Amino acid sequence: MTNTPVIPHWINGERREGAGATSPVFNPATGEEIAAVSLATESEIAEAIATAHTAYESWSRQSVARRQAIIFKFRELLNERKGELAEIITREHGKVLSDAMGEILRGQEVVELATGFPHLIKGAFSENASTGIDVYSIKQPIGVAGIISPFNFPAMVPMWFFPIAIAAGNAVVVKPSEKNPSASIWLAELWKEAGLPDGVFTVLNGDKLAVDGLLHSDQVASISFVGSTPIAKYIYETAAANGKRVQALGGAKNHMLVLPDADLDLVADQAINAGYGAAGERCMAISVVLAIESVADELIEKIKSRMAELKIGNGADEQEPDMGPLITAEHRNKVAGYIDIAEADGADVVVDGRGFKVPGCENGFFLGPTLLDRVPTDSRAYTEEIFGPVLSVVRIQSFDEGVELINSGAFGNGTAIFTNDGGAARRFQNEVQVGMIGINVPIPVPVAYHSFGGWKASLFGDSKAYGVHGFDFFTREKAVTSRWLDPAKHGGINLGFPQND
Repeated sequence: MTNTPVIPHWINGERREGAGATSPVFNPATGEEIAAVSLATESEIAEAIATAHTAYESWSRQSVARRQAIIFKFRELLNERKGELAEIITREHGKVLSDAMGEILRGQEVVELATGFPHLIKGAFSENASTGIDVYSIKQPIGVAGIISPFNFPAMVPMWFFPIAIAAGNAVVVKPSEKNPSASIWLAELWKEAGLPDGVFTVLNGDKLAVDGLLHSDQVASISFVGSTPIAKYIYETAAANGKRVQALGGAKNHMLVLPDADLDLVADQAINAGYGAAGERCMAISVVLAIESVADELIEKIKSRMAELKIGNGADEQEPDMGPLITAEHRNKVAGYIDIAEADGADVVVDGRGFKVPGCENGFFLGPTLLDRVPTDSRAYTEEIFGPVLSVVRIQSFDEGVELINSGAFGNGTAIFTNDGGAARRFQNEVQVGMIGINVPIPVPVAYHSFGGWKASLFGDSKAYGVHGFDFFTREKAVTSRWLDPAKHGGINLGFPQND
């Protein structure tokens, strides 16, 4: 393309044109290169971090009232103009507009939580803990928070972290995915309009060089990451080795256990919603249906009939489709490869999305919704995260077999059970080794005042995202032991270890 716009960094409160190489940004629905994004150089990485650190030193001393007023203003501006952001997300990610709007609204929940932050960063006070001695705690910000964001939620995932980090008095450096970076620049401009001081919110576009710059910088205090498990493990190990706090959320292989007493129409509807929404590019997507054999055939027919009604196309079309494209041609081909693997391993391809084309968007990165039956549990199509619109059915004989399959997997992000038996649901929530559980709810993403995160290979570090975990992660506590002596009563000399009395 000629005259391709270049998406810059955001450093010290302004757009900063990059001095290094660029990477193409595509519209996934058309396959068209619509922009290029700057890839940060080492000097730009150092400048962005140093500027954020300088801003942190002054922002952390701002009053709680001042910080709260700015966050309220940001919340109001976001609410007024969220339609602009949804269009940006759809253009660069491909998800349909209503899904992009839903992403923003879930992120806005965390912004709204952050507006009430004064209550959540209060310390505690114990008067006269020992004779004449008071003990109290105070919570203070940690410094510069690095946020490394994935392509699938370019607005929501950063909003899981930065509202809380900023409210608590930190500065943030966001490294968005180079596949769809414009949402972060838009958010940066909104923060400036809300009155946030320059440097408190920085956007550093780039590739692995930028990531490693954040991981190794001694001016970055924490790293928040969402992405695949191999990268999450790398982020965790590297950042922790450099003395940083880390919350690294990894991949998933989420199962839906369907018992014979479940409402199969509800199950079929929710399997479609959770399996094919956002073209399956969600870490909380349902990718495996564990169906008791006695209801498997009927359930598959219900899912198949609903799939025939799905409309796939450009998410920006006036007649909004149900599902858009995948993020890149390479990722589409990778997902299609898992269908090949499943078929070679003996699975039945009930509905095949390979080779799917959308009229008028023949160069788009589309793959049709796919339904697999009798997927072997030793197939890579079952054990690995596919991250696309592929729903696998595994037939089982019992509740216990289903729980065993879930617990034996490497991941532990989300899972769901569909049943009308409260006792079975209660057993399920207690026995599965998974961090987020849905009971007749297929995508159990917690509301903002709880916390998001999985178990096992789905989470590295001991802190989940947002909620109380978020405020604990972005603050550090000091305990103060204080004595104000009565001038008439001195304690005298005592070299023994202090004792309470």
